[in-house]
Amino acid sequence: MSATLQLAEALIACPSVTPQDAGCQQLLGERLARQGFALETIESGPAEFRVRNLWALRRPVGTGPTRTLVFAGHTDVVPTGPLDQWSSPPFTPTHRDGKLYGRGACDMKSSLAAFVVAIEEFLAAQPDTPLGLALLLTSDEEGPAVDGTVVVCNQLAARGEQLDYCIVGEPTSVSRCGDMIKNGRRGTMSGRLTVQGVQGHIAYPQLALNPVHAFAPALAELVAINAAGGWDAGNAFFQPTSWQISNFHAGTGASNVIPGNAVVDFNFRFSTESTPESLQQRVHEVLDRHGLQYELTWTVGGLPFLTPPGELVAAVQSAIEQECGFATELSTSGGTSDARFIAKICAQVVELGPVNASIHKIDEHVEVAAIETLKNTYRRVIQRLDGALRMVAA
Repeated sequence: MSATLQLAEALIACPSVTPQDAGCQQLLGERLARQGFALETIESGPAEFRVRNLWALRRPVGTGPTRTLVFAGHTDVVPTGPLDQWSSPPFTPTHRDGKLYGRGACDMKSSLAAFVVAIEEFLAAQPDTPLGLALLLTSDEEGPAVDGTVVVCNQLAARGEQLDYCIVGEPTSVSRCGDMIKNGRRGTMSGRLTVQGVQGHIAYPQLALNPVHAFAPALAELVAINAAGGWDAGNAFFQPTSWQISNFHAGTGASNVIPGNAVVDFNFRFSTESTPESLQQRVHEVLDRHGLQYELTWTVGGLPFLTPPGELVAAVQSAIEQECGFATELSTSGGTSDARFIAKICAQVVELGPVNASIHKIDEHVEVAAIETLKNTYRRVIQRLDGALRMVAA
């Protein structure tokens, strides 16, 4: 059994359902400390939902040009769901048919293990590296994400810590490990719309105002904009902005009562071609044009970010081609991740991890062979960035 697989199994055995860390960061921190990393635990949040974050940093050796590469990820996992539906206990690492099963096997404890072992192997060969190495870990990625990575990033920014490159270990691959990396993510913005009407007896509609009926023409227009791709056209890196309703509620439950209001929850996933302000303005224009009485509150969950081809993207592409034998695909598809916080303080951020088909599912799993592939790929990225830095120094 490889060192990476052993560590992945040890992490899976920790029942770290968000926001619990359950000992994962201590296990990883002890290994990093032996490699010369300084460890800093940053806790945040109320006592009943205390979040544990770890910032581990090994500063560069020497006085020449330096850069810092950060590996970032989360130790928390989503709840297991019904235990009787699992083929094996979710926190007992189990092997079947060349796969490792357990909650977090894919999202993202295999990546965490690969981070640490890749660093150990690299430093065994290059202990005098001019490349700074760091790990940023949180137990609040699968939860509200308000006491995790964003808190650490704010503290690092306040103290002027220099971060040059970051690899987030989210499961980004589609069919085989390394076939897709994320070099950006769309922004996310939610709205809660309350359309105001007048409640009344359904037999006397002239004495009431049905908010569902009032909203229907505006809804049709918003849907038409979305269907036509009219929010924006996207660009070479991003899909067009998308708008979707997630919840629609009206009524008291009685069949003879016109509701007094309708509450609609919706979400934008938006490209760099749009801003929160531009999208908000367009929605308000539609609602106002239809004469609705309404209240609308907005929540911006994250802004879009993009790491264009450059040093880090090239290093990751090269590492995947050398290790896997094929060219990877750059993508900004999918949901959001903690990379949205890191991108505010680090110019070059990409995400690379195992195949994501089983994440958050019953019987979550990862190909055993992919764990070693991932570790080797991470190590090759470190080697390439280290080599480039040494050339500059020379």
